[in-house]
Amino acid sequence: MLLQDSGLLSLESGSWFKLICGASYQHLPSIRNLALAYTLAGVDCIDVAADRAVINAALVGIEVAKSFRQEAIALSYNPSNPLLMVSVNDGEDPHFRKAYFNPSKCPPECDRPCEHICPADAIKFEHPTQGVKEKLCYGCGRCVPICPYGLIDTQSHVIGIQEVLNWLTELPINALEIHTQEGHFEHFCKLWQWLKPHLPQLQLIAISCPYTPTVTSYLHQIANYIKPLPIPLIWQTDGRPMSGDIGKGTTHLTIKYAQTMINEGFDDYLQLAGGTNEHTAVKMREMGLSPHKINGIAFGSKARKILADTLHELEVISPQNQLEEYPHLLWKAVSQAYQLVGSIKTVNEEKVL
Repeated sequence: MLLQDSGLLSLESGSWFKLICGASYQHLPSIRNLALAYTLAGVDCIDVAADRAVINAALVGIEVAKSFRQEAIALSYNPSNPLLMVSVNDGEDPHFRKAYFNPSKCPPECDRPCEHICPADAIKFEHPTQGVKEKLCYGCGRCVPICPYGLIDTQSHVIGIQEVLNWLTELPINALEIHTQEGHFEHFCKLWQWLKPHLPQLQLIAISCPYTPTVTSYLHQIANYIKPLPIPLIWQTDGRPMSGDIGKGTTHLTIKYAQTMINEGFDDYLQLAGGTNEHTAVKMREMGLSPHKINGIAFGSKARKILADTLHELEVISPQNQLEEYPHLLWKAVSQAYQLVGSIKTVNEEKVL
């Protein structure tokens, strides 16, 4: 099975764009509408949690987008047929966690800083919802240190790879991403042995690992273990996880990480993640990194944030939460999504042409 032509061309040209819905994010209406808007804006890949309902929500969004393809083209967008990627982990990982606390223990005089800092609007102190709205939480952890009473904790979970692999024969999953980190090699190998026989069913495999000063030694160890591969491999340089919505400076570490990978001789596809935002592609070009060295960028928290107000407006006026039923909101969302999609595609594709 070959990687979809448009996705392969994007990787080769350095204009690959991946939407990260979140390895723990389970708010189905938002996932559906994010998939719809970003597909019309030209995304190459949509990365979702290993949750059957989440996968189906993304697939619905992608399918609905097909009905608006010609209209999108007329509006000068380049709608896509994105790969669907599912994220799994080989052990505890910050991407696979949820915040939790008992709101009954919160003192009445507390200013609720956790509610104000949450980028996913997942913490509420309004009846009937109290505490963490689990499906909205994607595990960024910003609420934990800010609680003045130390009442907030996180709960991690490991995705069962066997169940995900069973889905490959039932659902159109094109790619898997393995989240790992230094010290997990034994766990990675165990997961890989489960996965290896199923690689021919996929079009792409990605490996994501958070940055440390010695991370490339670990990644070389993984590369030596898994190669040769029958499908393309993407290394995801997860610089500052789940922070792209915070500010301009969050993007620096992931670019530094990718530079290190280039200098260390990693010759597979490289894709930035972790702290990525609208400044990432600009900063990458300013540093003289050609699109043929860094093949793409993944956007998570920033990609969700720029559509948040529009999707909230939809939620207020429509119990069904179907973005396509409100054309003014649909094309507003597509325009907002294209702020990020265009930041990498327009410049890099022009260079290739």
